[in-house]
Amino acid sequence: MNSSIVEMLHHHIEKENKAFVEPQLLDRTSLASERARRTAQMHEKRGAKIVRSYVEGDILRTIRIGTRQIIDYFLRCEQLIALKDTLYLEEKLEFRRATIEAKQVKSDEELFHLPEKKAQAEKSIDVRHPKKGESVYNRREAVRYAERWWDDYNPAYHRFTDNCTNFISQCLYAGGARMTGYPNRATGWWYQGGKWSFSWSVAHSLRWHLSGSKAGLRGQERQSAKELKPGDVVCYDFNGDGRWQHSTIVVAKDANGEPLVNAQSSNSRMRYWAYEDSTAWTPQINYKFFHIIDDV
Repeated sequence: MNSSIVEMLHHHIEKENKAFVEPQLLDRTSLASERARRTAQMHEKRGAKIVRSYVEGDILRTIRIGTRQIIDYFLRCEQLIALKDTLYLEEKLEFRRATIEAKQVKSDEELFHLPEKKAQAEKSIDVRHPKKGESVYNRREAVRYAERWWDDYNPAYHRFTDNCTNFISQCLYAGGARMTGYPNRATGWWYQGGKWSFSWSVAHSLRWHLSGSKAGLRGQERQSAKELKPGDVVCYDFNGDGRWQHSTIVVAKDANGEPLVNAQSSNSRMRYWAYEDSTAWTPQINYKFFHIIDDV
């Protein structure tokens, strides 16, 4: 690969990364200026600040089309965030595509769906059948799973192109949430024999399952994010059109008592729940906050 192309991309990434700590470094024509400013404003509103931001990239492939050079690459970002007297580390793993032409980076966008790293073989899933009335949901185990797999993929499960809700379902199941509805894909919440319900893998279906289920995995709606605990779920309708597109799981609370979440598709860890720093965010965004009911 042309070393000048690599250096150009490296300079572009470093400049935009520094802007998360010092937003004034970006001018209005920068590709990431709007996102960097929105991220800074999101943290400022909660009294937080990014005090250090570190990135490393790994180029996957390059394609030349005429005078354009298209580069697909992984970007891992670690941001140290200060809030009151505490510090915590937020991590993100992004799959991005940059276009370089005339010695300039013309575009650089997140593709959201991470490419396969290796072939995966599914294993059998042990379906638990607790007794009625037994407390089954272990929040610590759900969070432990979310921390273990946020940037990787458990080979025991099928991996989807958009894996966000599949990941959340795995976390909930690791915490002991009970499956119901097999083998009807349109009812219940289950994964069994290499098949799964819509609610297991589709954000819109999980959102409605959590608010309507009477058995097995159930959720109670909360009015604010602050009411959630680790192991609870946030659902996102980025466009405000009634179609729910994303799911996250609460893994911790910040110094203000606000949730920090883990997620996949745009893989992230200890991310502030509001997602105002996401390229999918719009001013019309809607949220649903679900407290997972502990018993069967």
